[in-house]
Amino acid sequence: MNEREKLIVKYASDLKEKCNLNPNMELLTKVTIGCGPSIYNSDSSTLSGSSEAEQKTIRDKFLIKKLGLFPEDNLDQGIQAVIEQYGRSNRHKYRAVFYYLLVLYFGKESVYK
Repeated sequence: MNEREKLIVKYASDLKEKCNLNPNMELLTKVTIGCGPSIYNSDSSTLSGSSEAEQKTIRDKFLIKKLGLFPEDNLDQGIQAVIEQYGRSNRHKYRAVFYYLLVLYFGKESVYK
């Protein structure tokens, strides 16, 4: 099992344990691959839900640029909903898991087909 596969297993476990979700492994794999090399760096593989700068990056680079959403699509509401779902007190929010949850929240699975 290569490093990316190990991380995907870890992310699936996180979704099951912290979000009570049984993930679609194909979609989780594609979202993880879409994160690129950031998943291998301890700093960039996680994100802070309380950071305004982090939320702006998520909104601009992932939701608008990658998923093709628009500012009027209640992006901040979606980010806050995912923070709640993942656990506001959870200090280790994996970027790939967070993005996976956003894809589900906004119904944008087709982006990864």
